[in-house]
Amino acid sequence: MFTHYDPESAALTVELHDQFKAFIAGQWDAAKLAAHQTDRLREVVAYARANSPFYRRHLAALTDEEISGLRIDGLSRLPFTTKDHLRKAQFDVLSRPVSEAWTFYETTGTTGAATPCPRTNADTIHNNTVLTAYYRDLLAAHGDRQVIGVSGPSELHATGDTFGDVCRNLGHAVAKMWPHSPVIGFDRALEVMRLLPMTGLFCTPGMALRLAQKATEAGLRPREDFSLDVLLLTGELMSPSLLANIGTLWGAKAYNVLYASQEASVLAAATSDGSLRTAPLINHYEVIDPDTLESVEPDPAGVRYGELVVTNLYAGAKPLVRYRTGDLVMMTEPGPGAAVPAPAVRAVGRVHDRLSLNGHPVNGYELEDLLLAPFRGYLDYQITVGDDAGRDRLFLTLKADEAVVRAGTEHAVRACLDVLDTTLTVEIGTPGPITSTGAMVSWKAARVVDLRTGRSDENGAAERIAAMRK
Repeated sequence: MFTHYDPESAALTVELHDQFKAFIAGQWDAAKLAAHQTDRLREVVAYARANSPFYRRHLAALTDEEISGLRIDGLSRLPFTTKDHLRKAQFDVLSRPVSEAWTFYETTGTTGAATPCPRTNADTIHNNTVLTAYYRDLLAAHGDRQVIGVSGPSELHATGDTFGDVCRNLGHAVAKMWPHSPVIGFDRALEVMRLLPMTGLFCTPGMALRLAQKATEAGLRPREDFSLDVLLLTGELMSPSLLANIGTLWGAKAYNVLYASQEASVLAAATSDGSLRTAPLINHYEVIDPDTLESVEPDPAGVRYGELVVTNLYAGAKPLVRYRTGDLVMMTEPGPGAAVPAPAVRAVGRVHDRLSLNGHPVNGYELEDLLLAPFRGYLDYQITVGDDAGRDRLFLTLKADEAVVRAGTEHAVRACLDVLDTTLTVEIGTPGPITSTGAMVSWKAARVVDLRTGRSDENGAAERIAAMRK
Protein backbone atom coordinates (compact mmCIF):
# COMPACT_ATOMS: atom_id res chain seq x y z
CA MET A 1 0.00 0.00 0.00
CA PHE A 2 2.97 2.33 0.49
CA THR A 3 3.29 2.56 -3.29
CA HIS A 4 0.22 4.81 -3.35
CA TYR A 5 2.41 7.39 -1.60
CA ASP A 6 5.51 6.65 -3.70
CA PRO A 7 4.84 7.05 -7.45
CA GLU A 8 8.29 5.74 -8.40
CA SER A 9 7.71 2.49 -6.50
CA ALA A 10 4.19 2.23 -7.91
CA ALA A 11 5.52 2.50 -11.46
CA LEU A 12 8.25 -0.08 -10.75
CA THR A 13 5.68 -2.51 -9.35
CA VAL A 14 3.59 -2.27 -12.52
CA GLU A 15 6.64 -2.59 -14.77
CA LEU A 16 7.95 -5.71 -13.03
CA HIS A 17 4.49 -7.28 -12.77
CA ASP A 18 4.09 -6.97 -16.53
CA GLN A 19 7.62 -8.17 -17.26
CA PHE A 20 7.28 -11.31 -15.17
CA LYS A 21 3.82 -12.05 -16.52
CA ALA A 22 5.18 -11.95 -20.09
CA PHE A 23 8.35 -13.87 -19.17
CA ILE A 24 6.47 -16.72 -17.47
CA ALA A 25 4.10 -16.89 -20.44
CA GLY A 26 7.11 -17.55 -22.70
CA GLN A 27 6.98 -14.20 -24.46
CA TRP A 28 10.67 -13.44 -23.88
CA ASP A 29 13.07 -15.14 -26.31
CA ALA A 30 16.79 -15.59 -25.68
CA ALA A 31 17.70 -12.41 -27.51
CA LYS A 32 15.31 -10.28 -25.47
CA LEU A 33 16.55 -11.76 -22.19
CA ALA A 34 20.19 -11.24 -23.19
CA ALA A 35 19.52 -7.62 -24.12
CA HIS A 36 17.71 -7.05 -20.80
CA GLN A 37 20.54 -8.61 -18.77
CA THR A 38 23.22 -6.70 -20.69
CA ASP A 39 21.53 -3.34 -20.14
CA ARG A 40 20.99 -4.03 -16.46
CA LEU A 41 24.54 -5.34 -16.01
CA ARG A 42 26.07 -2.14 -17.38
CA GLU A 43 23.70 -0.02 -15.29
CA VAL A 44 24.44 -1.89 -12.05
CA VAL A 45 28.23 -1.99 -12.47
CA ALA A 46 28.33 1.74 -13.20
CA TYR A 47 25.96 2.43 -10.30
CA ALA A 48 27.95 0.35 -7.79
CA ARG A 49 31.28 1.85 -8.82
CA ALA A 50 29.90 5.38 -8.56
CA ASN A 51 28.12 4.95 -5.20
CA SER A 52 29.80 2.16 -3.19
CA PRO A 53 33.18 3.01 -1.58
CA PHE A 54 34.09 -0.68 -1.74
CA TYR A 55 33.25 -1.08 -5.43
CA ARG A 56 34.93 2.25 -6.24
CA ARG A 57 38.15 0.55 -5.12
CA HIS A 58 37.28 -2.97 -6.26
CA LEU A 59 36.36 -1.91 -9.81
CA ALA A 60 38.88 0.92 -10.11
CA ALA A 61 40.64 -0.73 -13.05
CA LEU A 62 37.51 -0.52 -15.22
CA THR A 63 37.12 2.48 -17.48
CA ASP A 64 33.78 4.04 -18.35
CA GLU A 65 34.20 2.73 -21.89
CA GLU A 66 34.77 -0.81 -20.64
CA ILE A 67 31.66 -0.66 -18.45
CA SER A 68 29.51 0.61 -21.32
CA GLY A 69 30.79 -2.30 -23.43
CA LEU A 70 30.26 -5.07 -20.85
CA ARG A 71 28.54 -8.21 -22.07
CA ILE A 72 27.00 -11.01 -20.02
CA ASP A 73 29.29 -13.53 -21.74
CA GLY A 74 32.39 -11.49 -20.89
CA LEU A 75 32.29 -11.12 -17.12
CA SER A 76 35.69 -12.72 -16.53
CA ARG A 77 37.29 -9.27 -16.68
CA LEU A 78 35.44 -8.34 -13.49
CA PRO A 79 36.84 -9.43 -10.10
CA PHE A 80 34.84 -11.68 -7.79
CA THR A 81 33.21 -10.37 -4.62
CA THR A 82 33.53 -12.71 -1.62
CA LYS A 83 32.06 -13.03 1.86
CA ASP A 84 35.38 -11.87 3.29
CA HIS A 85 35.08 -8.69 1.23
CA LEU A 86 31.65 -8.04 2.71
CA ARG A 87 32.80 -8.72 6.27
CA LYS A 88 35.78 -6.39 5.97
CA ALA A 89 34.07 -3.60 4.02
CA GLN A 90 30.87 -3.54 6.11
CA PHE A 91 28.89 -0.36 5.28
CA ASP A 92 31.37 0.59 2.53
CA VAL A 93 29.74 -2.03 0.33
CA LEU A 94 26.47 -0.10 0.30
CA SER A 95 25.54 1.94 -2.73
CA ARG A 96 22.94 3.87 -0.76
CA PRO A 97 23.01 5.16 2.83
CA VAL A 98 20.83 3.28 5.29
CA SER A 99 18.64 6.38 5.61
CA GLU A 100 17.47 5.79 2.02
CA ALA A 101 16.42 2.19 2.75
CA TRP A 102 12.98 1.24 4.02
CA THR A 103 14.31 -1.41 6.42
CA PHE A 104 17.56 -2.74 7.86
CA TYR A 105 18.58 -6.38 8.08
CA GLU A 106 21.92 -8.04 8.76
CA THR A 107 23.45 -11.50 8.52
CA THR A 108 23.43 -13.57 11.69
CA GLY A 109 27.13 -13.10 12.37
CA THR A 110 27.51 -16.57 13.88
CA THR A 111 30.70 -17.45 11.96
CA GLY A 112 32.15 -13.99 11.36
CA ALA A 113 31.25 -10.34 11.59
CA ALA A 114 27.60 -9.63 10.79
CA THR A 115 27.25 -7.68 7.56
CA PRO A 116 24.64 -4.96 6.91
CA CYS A 117 21.84 -5.82 4.47
CA PRO A 118 19.48 -2.83 4.20
CA ARG A 119 16.68 -2.96 1.61
CA THR A 120 15.35 -0.11 -0.46
CA ASN A 121 11.86 -0.21 -1.93
CA ALA A 122 13.46 -1.24 -5.24
CA ASP A 123 15.21 -4.22 -3.58
CA THR A 124 11.99 -5.46 -2.02
CA ILE A 125 9.83 -4.95 -5.09
CA HIS A 126 12.27 -6.78 -7.38
CA ASN A 127 12.66 -9.78 -5.07
CA ASN A 128 9.09 -10.08 -3.87
CA THR A 129 7.80 -9.87 -7.44
CA VAL A 130 9.76 -13.05 -8.21
CA LEU A 131 8.23 -14.90 -5.26
CA THR A 132 4.72 -13.64 -5.91
CA ALA A 133 4.86 -14.61 -9.59
CA TYR A 134 6.44 -18.03 -8.98
CA TYR A 135 4.38 -19.04 -5.90
CA ARG A 136 0.99 -18.09 -7.31
CA ASP A 137 0.23 -21.41 -9.01
CA LEU A 138 2.07 -23.49 -6.39
CA LEU A 139 -0.07 -22.18 -3.53
CA ALA A 140 -3.25 -22.09 -5.61
CA ALA A 141 -3.17 -25.90 -5.63
CA HIS A 142 -3.80 -25.83 -1.87
CA GLY A 143 -6.72 -23.39 -1.85
CA ASP A 144 -7.10 -19.63 -2.04
CA ARG A 145 -7.70 -18.92 1.67
CA GLN A 146 -4.62 -20.19 3.47
CA VAL A 147 -3.53 -19.17 6.98
CA ILE A 148 0.25 -19.36 6.76
CA GLY A 149 2.78 -19.18 9.57
CA VAL A 150 6.23 -17.69 9.13
CA SER A 151 9.12 -18.71 11.39
CA GLY A 152 12.46 -17.00 10.86
CA PRO A 153 15.82 -16.93 12.63
CA SER A 154 15.77 -13.41 14.11
CA GLU A 155 14.08 -10.01 14.10
CA LEU A 156 16.89 -8.61 11.90
CA HIS A 157 16.28 -11.19 9.17
CA ALA A 158 14.20 -10.62 6.03
CA THR A 159 12.14 -13.83 6.38
CA GLY A 160 9.09 -12.40 8.14
CA ASP A 161 8.72 -9.28 6.02
CA THR A 162 9.38 -11.08 2.75
CA PHE A 163 6.96 -13.96 3.13
CA GLY A 164 4.40 -11.74 4.83
CA ASP A 165 4.42 -9.36 1.88
CA VAL A 166 4.24 -12.18 -0.68
CA CYS A 167 1.32 -13.85 1.09
CA ARG A 168 -0.49 -10.51 1.24
CA ASN A 169 0.05 -10.14 -2.52
CA LEU A 170 -1.54 -13.56 -3.02
CA GLY A 171 -4.43 -13.07 -0.59
CA HIS A 172 -3.29 -15.37 2.23
CA ALA A 173 -3.37 -14.54 5.95
CA VAL A 174 -0.05 -14.61 7.82
CA ALA A 175 0.98 -15.25 11.44
CA LYS A 176 4.63 -14.47 12.23
CA MET A 177 6.05 -16.45 15.12
CA TRP A 178 9.56 -17.17 16.34
CA PRO A 179 9.47 -20.38 18.46
CA HIS A 180 13.05 -19.79 19.69
CA SER A 181 11.99 -16.42 21.12
CA PRO A 182 11.65 -16.45 24.93
CA VAL A 183 8.37 -14.57 24.55
CA ILE A 184 6.74 -17.08 22.18
CA GLY A 185 8.45 -20.41 22.78
CA PHE A 186 7.48 -23.74 21.26
CA ASP A 187 4.46 -24.38 23.46
CA ARG A 188 2.76 -21.14 22.45
CA ALA A 189 3.78 -21.58 18.80
CA LEU A 190 2.14 -25.01 18.72
CA GLU A 191 -0.94 -23.61 20.44
CA VAL A 192 -1.24 -20.85 17.82
CA MET A 193 -0.81 -23.38 15.02
CA ARG A 194 -3.79 -25.38 16.36
CA LEU A 195 -5.91 -22.39 17.35
CA LEU A 196 -6.01 -20.58 13.99
CA PRO A 197 -5.76 -23.34 12.60
CA MET A 198 -2.63 -22.88 10.50
CA THR A 199 -2.80 -24.48 7.04
CA GLY A 200 0.69 -23.60 5.81
CA LEU A 201 4.10 -22.85 7.32
CA PHE A 202 7.25 -21.15 6.02
CA CYS A 203 10.25 -22.39 8.05
CA THR A 204 13.54 -24.27 7.85
CA PRO A 205 13.64 -28.07 7.68
CA GLY A 206 15.22 -28.02 11.13
CA MET A 207 12.32 -25.98 12.50
CA ALA A 208 9.76 -28.35 10.93
CA LEU A 209 11.47 -31.28 12.66
CA ARG A 210 11.82 -29.39 15.94
CA LEU A 211 8.13 -28.44 15.98
CA ALA A 212 7.21 -32.08 15.35
CA GLN A 213 9.48 -33.16 18.23
CA LYS A 214 7.98 -30.63 20.62
CA ALA A 215 4.45 -31.57 19.58
CA THR A 216 5.18 -35.26 20.16
CA GLU A 217 6.74 -34.53 23.57
CA ALA A 218 3.54 -32.62 24.48
CA GLY A 219 1.44 -35.68 23.67
CA LEU A 220 0.21 -34.28 20.33
CA ARG A 221 0.17 -36.04 16.98
CA PRO A 222 1.53 -33.81 14.19
CA ARG A 223 -0.51 -35.53 11.46
CA GLU A 224 -3.81 -35.73 13.31
CA ASP A 225 -3.84 -32.75 15.68
CA PHE A 226 -2.75 -30.03 13.25
CA SER A 227 -4.23 -28.74 9.98
CA LEU A 228 -1.11 -28.16 7.90
CA ASP A 229 -1.66 -28.75 4.20
CA VAL A 230 1.61 -27.34 2.95
CA LEU A 231 5.11 -26.87 4.37
CA LEU A 232 7.20 -24.22 2.62
CA LEU A 233 10.79 -24.97 3.57
CA THR A 234 13.94 -22.94 3.06
CA GLY A 235 17.18 -21.83 4.70
CA GLU A 236 19.06 -25.14 4.90
CA LEU A 237 20.32 -28.02 2.81
CA MET A 238 17.34 -30.10 1.79
CA SER A 239 17.55 -33.45 0.03
CA PRO A 240 14.47 -35.18 -1.43
CA SER A 241 14.71 -37.81 1.32
CA LEU A 242 14.54 -35.24 4.12
CA LEU A 243 11.76 -33.34 2.34
CA ALA A 244 9.68 -36.52 2.01
CA ASN A 245 10.20 -37.39 5.67
CA ILE A 246 9.03 -33.97 6.86
CA GLY A 247 5.93 -34.25 4.67
CA THR A 248 5.25 -37.70 6.16
CA LEU A 249 5.61 -36.43 9.74
CA TRP A 250 3.06 -33.67 9.25
CA GLY A 251 0.79 -35.33 6.69
CA ALA A 252 1.37 -32.31 4.42
CA LYS A 253 2.93 -31.52 1.07
CA ALA A 254 6.47 -30.31 1.68
CA TYR A 255 8.23 -28.02 -0.80
CA ASN A 256 11.72 -26.62 -1.06
CA VAL A 257 10.45 -23.12 -1.86
CA LEU A 258 13.37 -20.72 -1.81
CA TYR A 259 17.09 -20.52 -2.43
CA ALA A 260 18.32 -17.16 -1.16
CA SER A 261 20.80 -15.46 1.10
CA GLN A 262 20.59 -12.40 3.28
CA GLU A 263 23.42 -10.83 1.26
CA ALA A 264 22.28 -11.63 -2.29
CA SER A 265 18.50 -11.89 -1.69
CA VAL A 266 16.34 -14.18 -3.87
CA LEU A 267 18.35 -16.50 -6.11
CA ALA A 268 15.71 -19.11 -7.03
CA ALA A 269 12.13 -19.92 -6.05
CA ALA A 270 9.77 -22.86 -6.26
CA THR A 271 7.35 -23.16 -9.15
CA SER A 272 4.33 -25.38 -9.71
CA ASP A 273 6.43 -28.02 -11.53
CA GLY A 274 8.27 -28.74 -8.27
CA SER A 275 11.58 -27.17 -9.27
CA LEU A 276 13.50 -24.26 -7.83
CA ARG A 277 13.98 -21.92 -10.79
CA THR A 278 16.34 -18.99 -11.13
CA ALA A 279 15.21 -15.39 -11.59
CA PRO A 280 17.12 -14.22 -14.68
CA LEU A 281 15.21 -10.94 -14.90
CA ILE A 282 16.81 -9.73 -11.66
CA ASN A 283 20.06 -11.74 -11.44
CA HIS A 284 22.80 -13.04 -13.71
CA TYR A 285 24.19 -16.48 -12.81
CA GLU A 286 27.53 -18.18 -13.37
CA VAL A 287 28.66 -21.64 -12.28
CA ILE A 288 32.39 -21.94 -11.67
CA ASP A 289 34.84 -24.60 -10.53
CA PRO A 290 35.56 -23.50 -6.93
CA ASP A 291 39.18 -24.67 -7.22
CA THR A 292 40.19 -23.29 -10.64
CA LEU A 293 37.60 -20.45 -10.69
CA GLU A 294 36.94 -21.22 -14.36
CA SER A 295 33.44 -21.35 -15.83
CA VAL A 296 31.87 -24.83 -15.80
CA GLU A 297 30.45 -26.34 -18.97
CA PRO A 298 27.34 -28.58 -18.92
CA ASP A 299 27.98 -32.31 -18.60
CA PRO A 300 26.46 -34.80 -21.09
CA ALA A 301 23.16 -34.63 -19.16
CA GLY A 302 23.10 -30.83 -19.48
CA VAL A 303 23.93 -30.19 -15.80
CA ARG A 304 26.42 -27.57 -14.67
CA TYR A 305 27.91 -28.48 -11.28
CA GLY A 306 30.03 -26.04 -9.30
CA GLU A 307 29.97 -22.92 -7.15
CA LEU A 308 27.27 -20.36 -7.87
CA VAL A 309 28.31 -16.80 -8.66
CA VAL A 310 25.59 -14.15 -8.89
CA THR A 311 25.38 -10.54 -10.08
CA ASN A 312 22.31 -8.55 -9.05
CA LEU A 313 20.66 -6.75 -11.98
CA TYR A 314 18.84 -4.02 -10.08
CA ALA A 315 20.15 -0.83 -8.49
CA GLY A 316 19.23 -1.16 -4.84
CA ALA A 317 20.94 -0.58 -1.51
CA LYS A 318 23.72 -3.14 -2.03
CA PRO A 319 23.95 -4.70 -5.51
CA LEU A 320 26.64 -7.38 -5.63
CA VAL A 321 28.88 -7.94 -8.65
CA ARG A 322 30.16 -11.47 -9.33
CA TYR A 323 29.43 -12.56 -5.77
CA ARG A 324 30.81 -15.98 -4.89
CA THR A 325 28.03 -17.52 -2.82
CA GLY A 326 30.18 -20.39 -1.50
CA ASP A 327 27.34 -22.75 -2.47
CA LEU A 328 27.68 -25.80 -4.68
CA VAL A 329 24.78 -26.07 -7.11
CA MET A 330 23.50 -28.22 -9.95
CA MET A 331 21.93 -26.08 -12.66
CA THR A 332 19.90 -27.37 -15.61
CA GLU A 333 18.36 -25.45 -18.50
CA PRO A 334 14.54 -25.47 -18.64
CA GLY A 335 12.79 -28.13 -20.67
CA PRO A 336 9.54 -27.84 -22.64
CA GLY A 337 7.37 -28.55 -19.57
CA ALA A 338 8.96 -25.98 -17.26
CA ALA A 339 6.44 -23.87 -15.34
CA VAL A 340 8.82 -20.91 -15.73
CA PRO A 341 11.30 -20.73 -18.65
CA ALA A 342 14.33 -20.38 -16.38
CA PRO A 343 17.06 -22.83 -15.34
CA ALA A 344 16.33 -25.19 -12.45
CA VAL A 345 18.84 -25.12 -9.62
CA ARG A 346 19.57 -27.42 -6.70
CA ALA A 347 21.79 -26.22 -3.86
CA VAL A 348 23.77 -29.29 -2.80
CA GLY A 349 25.97 -27.95 -0.01
CA ARG A 350 28.61 -25.44 0.90
CA VAL A 351 31.93 -25.67 -0.91
CA HIS A 352 33.72 -26.22 2.40
CA ASP A 353 31.19 -28.88 3.48
CA ARG A 354 32.43 -31.40 0.93
CA LEU A 355 33.53 -34.74 2.40
CA SER A 356 35.76 -37.56 1.21
CA LEU A 357 34.83 -41.05 2.38
CA ASN A 358 37.29 -43.81 1.55
CA GLY A 359 38.37 -41.88 -1.52
CA HIS A 360 34.85 -41.04 -2.68
CA PRO A 361 34.05 -37.31 -2.78
CA VAL A 362 30.49 -36.52 -1.68
CA ASN A 363 28.54 -33.34 -1.02
CA GLY A 364 25.98 -32.86 1.73
CA TYR A 365 22.96 -33.25 -0.52
CA GLU A 366 24.17 -36.61 -1.88
CA LEU A 367 25.13 -37.98 1.53
CA GLU A 368 21.90 -36.93 3.24
CA ASP A 369 19.77 -38.25 0.40
CA LEU A 370 21.62 -41.58 0.34
CA LEU A 371 21.49 -42.28 4.08
CA LEU A 372 17.94 -41.09 4.75
CA ALA A 373 16.24 -42.53 1.65
CA PRO A 374 14.69 -45.66 3.28
CA PHE A 375 13.55 -44.00 6.52
CA ARG A 376 10.23 -42.23 7.12
CA GLY A 377 8.87 -40.95 10.41
CA TYR A 378 12.06 -39.91 12.23
CA LEU A 379 12.06 -36.67 14.22
CA ASP A 380 15.76 -35.80 13.89
CA TYR A 381 19.05 -37.17 12.61
CA GLN A 382 22.82 -36.73 12.83
CA ILE A 383 25.77 -38.27 10.99
CA THR A 384 29.08 -39.20 12.60
CA VAL A 385 32.22 -39.90 10.56
CA GLY A 386 34.81 -42.08 12.25
CA ASP A 387 38.01 -43.92 11.41
CA ASP A 388 38.55 -47.64 11.90
CA ALA A 389 42.09 -48.83 11.19
CA GLY A 390 42.52 -46.34 8.37
CA ARG A 391 39.06 -46.88 6.87
CA ASP A 392 36.31 -44.27 7.13
CA ARG A 393 33.02 -45.44 8.59
CA LEU A 394 29.66 -43.75 9.16
CA PHE A 395 27.15 -43.74 11.99
CA LEU A 396 23.60 -42.49 11.49
CA THR A 397 21.71 -41.50 14.64
CA LEU A 398 17.94 -41.25 14.26
CA LYS A 399 15.43 -39.93 16.78
CA ALA A 400 12.73 -42.45 15.87
CA ASP A 401 10.76 -45.46 16.96
CA GLU A 402 12.49 -48.81 16.71
CA ALA A 403 10.12 -49.89 13.94
CA VAL A 404 11.15 -46.90 11.78
CA VAL A 405 14.84 -47.70 12.19
CA ARG A 406 14.40 -51.43 11.70
CA ALA A 407 12.44 -50.95 8.46
CA GLY A 408 15.16 -48.97 6.71
CA THR A 409 18.49 -50.04 8.16
CA GLU A 410 19.33 -52.93 5.84
CA HIS A 411 18.65 -50.81 2.75
CA ALA A 412 20.71 -47.87 4.06
CA VAL A 413 23.67 -50.04 5.05
CA ARG A 414 23.74 -51.75 1.66
CA ALA A 415 23.41 -48.48 -0.29
CA CYS A 416 26.20 -46.82 1.66
CA LEU A 417 28.54 -49.72 0.99
CA ASP A 418 27.62 -49.90 -2.70
CA VAL A 419 27.92 -46.16 -3.42
CA LEU A 420 30.65 -45.00 -1.01
CA ASP A 421 32.45 -48.25 -0.13
CA THR A 422 31.83 -47.24 3.48
CA THR A 423 30.28 -49.21 6.33
CA LEU A 424 27.26 -47.67 8.07
CA THR A 425 25.85 -48.28 11.53
CA VAL A 426 22.33 -47.02 12.27
CA GLU A 427 21.34 -46.33 15.85
CA ILE A 428 18.53 -44.75 17.83
CA GLY A 429 19.40 -41.62 19.80
CA THR A 430 18.74 -37.94 20.44
CA PRO A 431 21.17 -35.63 18.61
CA GLY A 432 20.09 -32.62 20.67
CA PRO A 433 19.53 -28.95 19.79
CA ILE A 434 22.72 -28.59 17.73
CA THR A 435 20.86 -30.01 14.72
CA SER A 436 18.56 -26.96 14.77
CA THR A 437 21.45 -24.57 14.01
CA GLY A 438 21.86 -25.38 10.31
CA ALA A 439 20.27 -22.16 9.07
CA MET A 440 22.48 -20.13 11.41
CA VAL A 441 25.75 -21.91 10.72
CA SER A 442 26.02 -24.70 8.14
CA TRP A 443 24.65 -28.14 7.39
CA LYS A 444 27.95 -29.79 8.26
CA ALA A 445 28.35 -28.02 11.61
CA ALA A 446 24.77 -28.90 12.55
CA ARG A 447 24.44 -32.40 11.16
CA VAL A 448 27.91 -33.99 10.94
CA VAL A 449 30.31 -34.94 13.70
CA ASP A 450 33.59 -35.62 11.87
CA LEU A 451 35.89 -37.36 14.32
CA ARG A 452 38.71 -37.31 11.75
CA THR A 453 39.15 -33.55 11.96
CA GLY A 454 39.47 -30.95 14.67
CA ARG A 455 36.75 -28.53 15.74
CA SER A 456 36.23 -25.56 13.42
CA ASP A 457 34.93 -22.07 14.16
CA GLU A 458 31.58 -23.21 12.75
CA ASN A 459 31.47 -26.14 15.16
CA GLY A 460 32.02 -23.76 18.04
CA ALA A 461 29.32 -21.38 16.78
CA ALA A 462 26.82 -24.24 16.41
CA GLU A 463 27.55 -25.44 19.94
CA ARG A 464 27.06 -21.94 21.39
CA ILE A 465 23.70 -21.50 19.65
CA ALA A 466 22.59 -24.99 20.69
CA ALA A 467 23.45 -24.25 24.31
CA MET A 468 20.98 -21.36 24.26
CA ARG A 469 18.26 -23.57 22.77
CA LYS A 470 18.23 -26.40 25.30
